[in-house]
Amino acid sequence: MSLRQFEYALAVAAEGSVTAAAESLRVAQPSMSQQIRNLERDLGVTLFARTAAGLVPTAVGRAFLKEAEVAVNAARRARATARAGADDLVGELVVAAQLGFGTRQLPGALSALRRRFPRLEVTVFEESSSPELDRLCRKGALGLALMAACERSPANAHRLGEEEFVAVLGAGHRQLAADRVELRDLEGEPWVRFDRDSALDGVLLQVSRDHGLTPATVARVSQTATAVRWAAHGLGVTLVPASAVPLGYEHLARPVFPAVSQPVIAVVQSGAGPAATALLDLLRQETWDGSASLRPSAEPYAGGQPWSGALGAVRAG
Repeated sequence: MSLRQFEYALAVAAEGSVTAAAESLRVAQPSMSQQIRNLERDLGVTLFARTAAGLVPTAVGRAFLKEAEVAVNAARRARATARAGADDLVGELVVAAQLGFGTRQLPGALSALRRRFPRLEVTVFEESSSPELDRLCRKGALGLALMAACERSPANAHRLGEEEFVAVLGAGHRQLAADRVELRDLEGEPWVRFDRDSALDGVLLQVSRDHGLTPATVARVSQTATAVRWAAHGLGVTLVPASAVPLGYEHLARPVFPAVSQPVIAVVQSGAGPAATALLDLLRQETWDGSASLRPSAEPYAGGQPWSGALGAVRAG
């Protein structure tokens, strides 16, 4: 048996026919057919059954293909690691972050990654919808994702720290005199909110339910920087991750009490290569206590427990 045979079998399972699989791998169809027959002979089993819909893996074929995929991915990682050692890593790494997460941490980590792998193409985007981010993650479309929660195994999910949320107030707001803003004191305030399917709006909805707030919406925006700037101009209060507060607006941001926070979890694609692994290591070196620069003191508030919720708990209704 060979890894090439494993790749042929995986292609046949994906395409449903030997002809389509051969075309996808740019090999001759007779050669692929012969390799599949040789593989089945070596294993002593039938991997595929012919149906009206095409070739379908048998029960034993499905079990074999699961392990074959692991072996092929491991071989690809080994090749990529060897190329990385020679500073010749090429290709694309797709990174996604839940809206507002990693705003201050990602640029430095990505810059260091690019210095290490100058030929690597990195695509980064923010996703406001937690269900969509989870879908992309499950589909395997992302090399690495930053989110508040996931159902991935511990091998794929890595907790980086906590993201504390802060209230951003307009210049001259009476609550700026305090080191922290009591949530109950924000009742009756107008709010700059996020899109209804956004995880960030879900956080505000959960906080409102927990603390009896009735947020009056004056505007809905799609970006954290826009929310902060509009709040700074006095349009209304907004609630954002501390690290998402743009430079120059920190003096208008205050931690809230009871504290509102979410875990920051990096989900690495199964079978990820050295680029995603290197980025994870770089992100671990970043500071994830985003509100530290906003506090006059590093001492924690002496009262109450931080609120933290999984994406499912803060999803907008």
